[in-house]
Amino acid sequence: MGSFLSAFTYRFPKNIDFVKGRSFCPKCKEKIGWTDNIPLLSFILLKGKCSKCGKKISFRYPLLEISSALSFLLIYFNYRNNIADLFIYLFIFLITVSIMVIDFEEGIIPDELNFLGFVVTFFYILLFKNSFIFQHIFWGFTLSSFMLLIHLFTKGKGMGLGDVKFTIFPGSFLLFPLNLIWLFLSFIIGSIVGIFMILFKKAKFGKPIPFGPFLGVSFIIVLIWGKNLVEWIIPILLK
Repeated sequence: MGSFLSAFTYRFPKNIDFVKGRSFCPKCKEKIGWTDNIPLLSFILLKGKCSKCGKKISFRYPLLEISSALSFLLIYFNYRNNIADLFIYLFIFLITVSIMVIDFEEGIIPDELNFLGFVVTFFYILLFKNSFIFQHIFWGFTLSSFMLLIHLFTKGKGMGLGDVKFTIFPGSFLLFPLNLIWLFLSFIIGSIVGIFMILFKKAKFGKPIPFGPFLGVSFIIVLIWGKNLVEWIIPILLK
């Protein structure tokens, strides 16, 4: 699945068919044989270089493969007792990572992925959860409205409309207080990373940094360790 995410996040924003067609080197455009396309193992054996042109293979590929494998394992160990939860959480993970990577690399959050995330969330809650569906939708649009206020107040410099729309489906998927912890964690991680990027001159103060990756990382953290976060954070806030 990590290998699929690598191909999908590269092809989808470029309007390249991600269902058909063999993998190819983005540098020389030569097709990659199956022996050079084994997740992680091929990267190690090829020493991080294309077997055709000898140019370096981006670290995005092994990083996505490793992080996807570890995340799948963590989600499995947390939700293996409920098959519906397990498959939905894995699918939500794939959508979230796709949004994160595309926003990080291209600076856009595709509406199609936002819509898919919301539709999956809607039917999951409707069919498998005892929660009141409109309660979830209320939270999703409330948190999105908060992000919209930031967008309007900063005239688009503090928050993009893609981030505003992205907030709807995680905000709907998570109920209180997890959705508030998720949003709070997103700003904390975003602030820390932003400071380090400025210190190491990877970004300039006042220059927009894609916020989708921070929303996505925080969402995945809450999906995996949500209950532990509630037990840890809520008592601190109540003191």
